[in-house]
Amino acid sequence: MKKEISVCWFRRDLRLEDHAALYHALKGPYPVVPLFIFDQNILSRLSNKQDARLTFIHQTLETLNTKLNDLGSTFEFKYGTPEQAWAEILKAYDVKAVYVNHDYEPYARERDDALAEYLRSENIIFNTYKDQVIFEKNEITKADLKPYTVFTPYFRQWHQKLNPFYLKAYPVAKYLDNLLAQPSKKIMSLSDMGFEKSTRPFPSKDFSSKLQGYEDKRDFPAQDETTHIGIHLRFGTISIRAAAREAMAQKAEKWLSELAWRDFYMMILWHFPNTVTQSFKPAYDNIAWRNNETEFEAWCKGETGYPLVDAGMKQLNETGYMHNRVRMLVASFLTKHLLIDWRWGEAYFAEKLLDYDQASNIGGWQWACGCGNDAAPYFRVFSPDLQAKKFDPQNEYIFRWAPGYKNQKHVQPIVEHAFARERILKVFKDALNP
Repeated sequence: MKKEISVCWFRRDLRLEDHAALYHALKGPYPVVPLFIFDQNILSRLSNKQDARLTFIHQTLETLNTKLNDLGSTFEFKYGTPEQAWAEILKAYDVKAVYVNHDYEPYARERDDALAEYLRSENIIFNTYKDQVIFEKNEITKADLKPYTVFTPYFRQWHQKLNPFYLKAYPVAKYLDNLLAQPSKKIMSLSDMGFEKSTRPFPSKDFSSKLQGYEDKRDFPAQDETTHIGIHLRFGTISIRAAAREAMAQKAEKWLSELAWRDFYMMILWHFPNTVTQSFKPAYDNIAWRNNETEFEAWCKGETGYPLVDAGMKQLNETGYMHNRVRMLVASFLTKHLLIDWRWGEAYFAEKLLDYDQASNIGGWQWACGCGNDAAPYFRVFSPDLQAKKFDPQNEYIFRWAPGYKNQKHVQPIVEHAFARERILKVFKDALNP
């Protein structure tokens, strides 16, 4: 006879503490089986067979499974499409309820809607919870109940509403004896899935020591006073509530506002899923992009002739990370100096960034281009040289990542700034005022 169980499906929440879905599953009436699916629909889109993000997930799950083994339980690991995986789970167990945390990306919503329908047809309860943001969907709205599309008034209400209730940790540890007792199940190897282990180092989860420096020095890339925990927030190895509690404890207001930006972009993606492929401001889809492939390749390689742009791209290619101030500049440069579609740059970041998050990445790229909600106006065209003088005056960051500039072995600028500025203003003006 099959065991009656609940399943907690882990996705972007790879931790055993302060975990909404796991807490509710463990408090339910059935023993809980933790599940992770290596989703072929996602993995098949990864061109790099040494994708460091997959190595990060794999290593994290191995650690979590060891903790579960110590408690006499185990993860159920599956590799395939969610449909195949769930069919196997329902064959092996008498599943009474499924618990997940919300995911706001269009693919994830489609996947979860399909699963909810399938489970309903099998008389299985499907429970979903907020976990990866502080506020979601319609929790922060304008007076007419419509979503905010400008950050400043959104943040004002977000900050006002923030109180200890929303930041309280879920006490998962109290209920861990409700895990289903069973022998350890081994995680499939990366090679089983057609991938190889990445040797790229991952940032520490310890971010608290960085918060004070962030307030004053976040814009100076050479000082590197950012927390680097994007990958941990992306895959949920750190609870967003713990992050916000620490920010409030240290009165790190600027860093707290970055967490609010993250909530804001998740909310925007939820309400406007079309922004994955279309500009938030539709008129910007009329822009006559040049999309010169040679110039795009030069940008990708960090060979534009603009030192700060090139240093940023080389840092990204080498480490999977780029300083936030520099991300803004390279995005602006691609779209405004080279007149290359923001979607090309967004896709390149999606391939390279360890902390790639669809909502924030799309939001950031559309902001830089001028086509997003709360965007930088199209006529604001950053001068890469002025940005370098202001934020890397000693060329420390530039020489660290693009040492050719130190030795004067560098390429000529791909385009002249004043010319590029005039060109973009004309092209954007023509598109927005046909």
